[in-house]
Amino acid sequence: MATLSKGLKAGIAIIIIIAVAVSISAYIYYNRIMNTVSSAVKQSRIYVTDAIGRRVAVPVNVSRVVAVGPGCLRLLVYLNCTDKVVGVEDVEHKWSPNGRPYRMAHPELGRLPVIGTGGPHFMPNAEEIVRVKPQVIFATFMDASAADDLQEKTGIPVVVLSYGRSLIDLKPLYYSLLLAGKILGVEKRAREVVEFINNTINDLMRRTSNIPPSEKPTVYVGGIGYRGPHGITSSERKFPPFYWVHANNVVNSLRGEGHIFISKEALLKWNPDIIFIDEGGLANVLNDYAKDRSYYLSLKAFRTGRIYGILPYNFYATNIGTALADAYYIGKILYPSRFKDVNPVEKANEIFEFLVGKPVYGELAKQWGGFKCLAPVFNIRAGGS
Repeated sequence: MATLSKGLKAGIAIIIIIAVAVSISAYIYYNRIMNTVSSAVKQSRIYVTDAIGRRVAVPVNVSRVVAVGPGCLRLLVYLNCTDKVVGVEDVEHKWSPNGRPYRMAHPELGRLPVIGTGGPHFMPNAEEIVRVKPQVIFATFMDASAADDLQEKTGIPVVVLSYGRSLIDLKPLYYSLLLAGKILGVEKRAREVVEFINNTINDLMRRTSNIPPSEKPTVYVGGIGYRGPHGITSSERKFPPFYWVHANNVVNSLRGEGHIFISKEALLKWNPDIIFIDEGGLANVLNDYAKDRSYYLSLKAFRTGRIYGILPYNFYATNIGTALADAYYIGKILYPSRFKDVNPVEKANEIFEFLVGKPVYGELAKQWGGFKCLAPVFNIRAGGS
């Protein structure tokens, strides 16, 4: 019995050793498999930090995306990635493309499935987004809570992009373009877009950087769109096209920056040498002019016929190309000798062709009026009424 017990014990020990060895081998094999899977998972996605500081895991080789929020689709157009867009907001179907060069140049975007309402109070539709099977959702004007909520509802990574607070500081926009370019595999194009915008602004500023204050006419811009069209008293402090050409904007005497409604009395007190009118608000200005012609003719710019039309660029966020084109026309009016080599229409088409793929100035001019002196529109001749 004792001998048998020793043999049994030895056998049991051997079985235990074998079992442990098998378990260890199985554990090692399991770990190898899991490490391989983990490595594959890591290689199938990258981590990025979006424009509002969220860390987001996105797939590699992204070929299907949607864009939600004002101006988000425009950035994908700038990156030449319209072929990756699989759904659009309802406004891209309902609104006329006029005034938005990115849509004017790409009518095919209006035929894609709807993935939610758009507009200033846009609402993404999680079910419709999932239905078109995007790999990434790009968004603008969305806070972290809303982005996380949409990501949780859809199970699709949400990457928030940004235009920044204004065109005076373009770092958030540049970051967003480069980030989207990385995710979409078009880093080269993203760098080219950033360099194009930056070089264009540098050219504008270089041409006008050393003009003595005494040689700068005072200027004002009215009719600026702000949640709809407005009249002569709708203006903007640090108006980007003025800023880029070092214009002497009378509204900059007021504190702050961005859109502002001024009083007619303030404009009369400033009495600028030249007035530009955003043609999106030109009808409002004309209506007011018909009611109070004497007021307008009290303004030096109206008496001398130095009133000019520029294209509206605030339409579903900022149409950057339009703002740049406006700046060249403004520079040509204010400082002709500094822009003698520039044809504003040709320059506008050059800008649009690069950014959206089509020279759409003619279509914009047909809709709004384009770059021109507005004195005849007000039935005013240069030098008096």
